Amino acid sequence: MELPPNLLPDEANPNSMNKGDDAWQLTAATLVGLQSMPGLVIIYSGMVKKKWAINSALMAFYAFAVVLICWVGWGFRMSFGEQLVDFWGKPAVALDQKYLLGQAFLGYFPTATMVLFQFVFAAITPILIGGALLGRMNFVAWMIFVPLWHTFSYTIGAFSIWNPNGWLAKLGVIDFAGGFVIHLSSGVAGFTAAYWVGPRIDKDRERFPPNNVLLMLAGAGLLWMGWTGFNGGAPYAASTIASLAALNTHVCAATSLLTWLLLDTIVFGKPSVIGAVQGMITGLVCITPGAGVVQCWAAILMGLISGSLPWYTMMVLHNKFNILKHVDDTFAVFHSHAIAGSLGGILTGFFAVPKLSRLFFQVPDWEKYIGLAYGLQTGRTSAGLKQMGIQLIGIVFIVSLNIVTTSLICLFIKLIVPLRLSEEELRIGDDAVHGEEAYALWVDGDRFENAKSNSIYDVDEYPSIMSKNASELQMLTKRLQRTRREEKTKGATNLDAAIVHSIGNFVSPGAAKNCIMEAQLTDAVHSYPCVRATIHLGSETFFVQANNGVLSEQLVSVKEQSMSILKDFITKHNIPTEVPDEPEEVSSEDDNETSSKPPIKKSKSGQ
Repeated sequence: MELPPNLLPDEANPNSMNKGDDAWQLTAATLVGLQSMPGLVIIYSGMVKKKWAINSALMAFYAFAVVLICWVGWGFRMSFGEQLVDFWGKPAVALDQKYLLGQAFLGYFPTATMVLFQFVFAAITPILIGGALLGRMNFVAWMIFVPLWHTFSYTIGAFSIWNPNGWLAKLGVIDFAGGFVIHLSSGVAGFTAAYWVGPRIDKDRERFPPNNVLLMLAGAGLLWMGWTGFNGGAPYAASTIASLAALNTHVCAATSLLTWLLLDTIVFGKPSVIGAVQGMITGLVCITPGAGVVQCWAAILMGLISGSLPWYTMMVLHNKFNILKHVDDTFAVFHSHAIAGSLGGILTGFFAVPKLSRLFFQVPDWEKYIGLAYGLQTGRTSAGLKQMGIQLIGIVFIVSLNIVTTSLICLFIKLIVPLRLSEEELRIGDDAVHGEEAYALWVDGDRFENAKSNSIYDVDEYPSIMSKNASELQMLTKRLQRTRREEKTKGATNLDAAIVHSIGNFVSPGAAKNCIMEAQLTDAVHSYPCVRATIHLGSETFFVQANNGVLSEQLVSVKEQSMSILKDFITKHNIPTEVPDEPEEVSSEDDNETSSKPPIKKSKSGQ
């Protein structure tokens, strides 16, 4: 009986390839890739303050791209190629068609498929590390950190645990899809790197609200659904174990999410959407080491534990240990990935089913993969205890590896560039670091820079957003105007029009009214993003900005910065600030009237 034509082998479909397995593996790779691009990009950009949205997204965007180049250049074969030492492979390229079209080291599909599938795992790991460093790491330092960490940490963990020649793989550690290699590694490395980089500014540590919760949830949804490929692709086949792994993944995640929400409701009185996301993540991480080798009822128990123990370490223990309080782990990756990943590894050592282990590993000595619970049930207690011990050895190795390598990498980078952004950049955020803003169309942008009202005297109509510096600012402006007209001072060309136009942009009535309206409509005084002004002095351009906080305070801050710039410019160009025997253009009565106007009353929202 002949096979149908579409199943007959040919040069592009050799006997060593199963079309169904190859199709599923490529699909799984795409699902895992979507977890990073755009999943984590969206989560990070929505979960941070508005001023860090672009920086956070770009950190993930960059890491995904640079890891791919490292992966095909040397990373894949250091992880899954020929052995160099017991824990590391020989570096070599994965670019030649002869190598890529050959059969993968496991599975019935070409090596090119394996390279792609394993790449998306390698890429998501440093992106998860970035979650601990958002809001303060120097982007240049991050650009150096990612390829170095990928080369000297990730490849070692992957070779040791996933490569059949790795020492932990030979020992018998069970890490179904990356609970150790990816999540424990990223959690420990992120926490270690956060220690060396240093904390965010105090204001950001005290208050760091997400700028777009719904966007964050969209990214979380991509992360959750993408985990179907994350764990479902681990068997390297469209098999029964792949199906079980996918089901267990979602069952554990749902249980963990509900557990976290229940604890938030009981303890704090309100269910938290951020808490729901954290509970989802801890459940997904916890099931990953054993997704295809545990029963579905065990996945529910793992979800209960992963939704409660990391909640306790994050909400209670975190404030009781100085090291946890001292290190600024922005998105708590230590709790959600290191703690949850360790739990998953230990629970896998307890719940692993011998039959499922046989179906997954398909090796002659499959009987050694037995959970302690089944060891106790079948009279093989020593084998179950041994498996638990091996799981603990794997945890200790990954933790030690990442503390040492991450510390050395950070200390090395520190010799080249600062690990942390400057205080000014930390205060301003995206605009200072990248010259871009996430929501430029909604915030100041063109609205302020193209304001129709350009008179510096418009500020008189809004005394509540002016301080005693207002009259001083007016006087300096008028003196500069007179100097321009009378003395034609060098360097002061077009100062009068430029100053009146630029400074009027951020204190004009239209802009102020619009800003106040936005703040009152949202009923969130502290959530107004930023106020910015552009000041043109001759051929020089200056930018000033105030981020977050009460609107009136932001405007005062921008005014004070502008005052400082004007004073420095006057000193630099030797512009006279005293013009004798000339009456003021604005009468003292007008000035007095301005300064005596009562402040605008604050509304209930704080305005």
